[in-house]
Amino acid sequence: MGKIEWAMWANEQALAAGLIYATGGIVGVAGQFRGWQFAAFGIAAGVFVCLLEYPRSKRAKGTSVERTGQYCFTVCVKAFGPLTRNYYFRAFLHAALCVPGGFMLATVLGSVCLAIASLIYLSAAIHGEHWEPILPRTEPPKRVGESIKEPPQNPPPRPPPELRRKKVDNLETAAYDNPMSVTINE
Repeated sequence: MGKIEWAMWANEQALAAGLIYATGGIVGVAGQFRGWQFAAFGIAAGVFVCLLEYPRSKRAKGTSVERTGQYCFTVCVKAFGPLTRNYYFRAFLHAALCVPGGFMLATVLGSVCLAIASLIYLSAAIHGEHWEPILPRTEPPKRVGESIKEPPQNPPPRPPPELRRKKVDNLETAAYDNPMSVTINE
């Protein structure tokens, strides 16, 4: 059985938590709820978490699929160096960002989701994982279609090569010889 890559799960959880946190903050500010300042912090924290978590990390093995438009965010996250690559830092950062959201009902769901993401990042850090950027490939991928020179001439199902008809100009020699004897049983 394969090893679980905790960082992949933490990334998805934190991205969703950032969106939920920001949405709850927008609701809290728009409704001018008591303690709406916590909601304003929720908007800022949610947007920051989304920007930090949008670029996916390269997987340890297997294919790494990047998100659409991830490259510019990858450059920004990579610029912060070891702070953003270290999952211990991300775990404690998310834990600190989720605390103010617990003081207001509109942001408590985003706060709890961010706390769960923090725990998953802590697990990833304990298992020795770290963030690696997915960089664009330097050589273009080999296309499979180039190996096919010309398409088949007859539609499927195709008979085996030794039984295929040969194109001959003479109609008598072009007749198909059936290797099986065909008789009508009456």
